[in-house]
Amino acid sequence: MELARKVIGKELDLFEVSFKEAVKSRVALLDRIMQYIVKRKGKQMRPMFILLSAKLHGEITDASYRAASLVELLHTATLVHDDVVDDSIERRGFFSINALWKNKIAVLVGDYLLSKGLLLSLENKDFTILTILSSAVKKMSEGELLQIEKTRNLNFDESVYYEIINGKTASLLASSCAAGAASVTQDESVIQKMKDFGEQVGMAFQIKDDLFDYGDAKIGKPTGNDIKEKKLTLPLIHILQKVPSSLKKQIIYIVKNNNNDKEKVKFVIDNVKAYGGIEYANQKMLEYRDNALLILNSFPPSPAREALEELVRYTTDRQF
Repeated sequence: MELARKVIGKELDLFEVSFKEAVKSRVALLDRIMQYIVKRKGKQMRPMFILLSAKLHGEITDASYRAASLVELLHTATLVHDDVVDDSIERRGFFSINALWKNKIAVLVGDYLLSKGLLLSLENKDFTILTILSSAVKKMSEGELLQIEKTRNLNFDESVYYEIINGKTASLLASSCAAGAASVTQDESVIQKMKDFGEQVGMAFQIKDDLFDYGDAKIGKPTGNDIKEKKLTLPLIHILQKVPSSLKKQIIYIVKNNNNDKEKVKFVIDNVKAYGGIEYANQKMLEYRDNALLILNSFPPSPAREALEELVRYTTDRQF
């Protein structure tokens, strides 16, 4: 992500100031938690996509910075709520909000972040950007609920998996790119094209995340974790269509009933590898990446386009 930071380094610094200001609270406890969140933020890929999408189509504006803050507020809110739902005690190598301050406070913190994001846009009349990103929040909730519903019977095909990850992950990245463009242009065709671009990147990003579950890298979550949580991801879905029926029943039984048995989880992972699940998912990930690059390269060459291409490639080449 070096090129991205070079192209929008100053803008990212200004965004940092804007985001810190956006989360401030006069309630001492809340302000302390906000400072904890700011200090332990992630790679900030979504703000990068917003700012670069804006720069691709014009000069970055105050609305661009507000869009970047909004998406970071919304994304952080969903992560805080996710940790409560999943009973996670760790996030990015640090204690989660619910681990330190308990579930009730964590839920209220997520609500606070969401409301701050909404007010930030409303107070500045960024209605188009708010509409774009509110749509993503709706799709994220639908994606999570669809996954919960389908996890109960562990019997769904690739199309449902793509629908789930489109809602859970790709929708926010798609809306980020669209919002970045909308902060500098009113051209609906350009905004839609950027949304399509972000969606393809988001799909590739989530498949890469799911592939980590079958590797050995230290990525902040244990390998086999999706299996333990009874989540069917693309590598496993693919091989369940290929293996003998007796093995399919055995694998589904393990995921349903023995998902905390390390040896049995390893048995599932070994079969996913043996039947080509990793290679298949990797191929699909690269197809989404290439679709994103095809859309991106329809725009004129520029430093912003080069930086976006680097970010796209980072999503599929990253080691964590």
